[in-house]
Amino acid sequence: MRCPYCHDNDDKVIDSRESEGGKVVRRRRECKSCGKRFSSRERIEETTRLTVIKKDNSRVPFDRSKLLTGLQRACYKRPVPTEVLTKTVEEVEEELLGRGEREVAGIEIGRIMADRLKGIDAVAYLRFASVYMQFKDLDDLIAEAEDVKSQQRPGEGQGKLF
Repeated sequence: MRCPYCHDNDDKVIDSRESEGGKVVRRRRECKSCGKRFSSRERIEETTRLTVIKKDNSRVPFDRSKLLTGLQRACYKRPVPTEVLTKTVEEVEEELLGRGEREVAGIEIGRIMADRLKGIDAVAYLRFASVYMQFKDLDDLIAEAEDVKSQQRPGEGQGKLF
């Protein structure tokens, strides 16, 4: 493993732990050259590769990091922990792989992500939906915002005072 600080390839493993239900091994490492510590994650490579069919009918390999990046952009400066976003991406990936299909439409992935995001943070959902749904004008965005607002219970999304 290459050190992210000095880029040397000489380190020792200090601690190993399973995470994400045993699917990932998290290793704490220490570089022997510079002495700095860093973490790495090892994931079993899936043999079933999923292909995403884009809007222009081109096909690209499924990339979970793109989902995470999209969620992080939607949740920028929102009180949503990174762990929640990572877990959401994992759940969506499991759902897609669980279907047993080798190809899935990108629009379907966007719909699933938007549905999950709606339950996490309403503002982040509207940010994501504005890109995913490609609103034609401001009225479409306002209508979607009013729909989200009407579905929320009073006080939802607010912290408790006492």
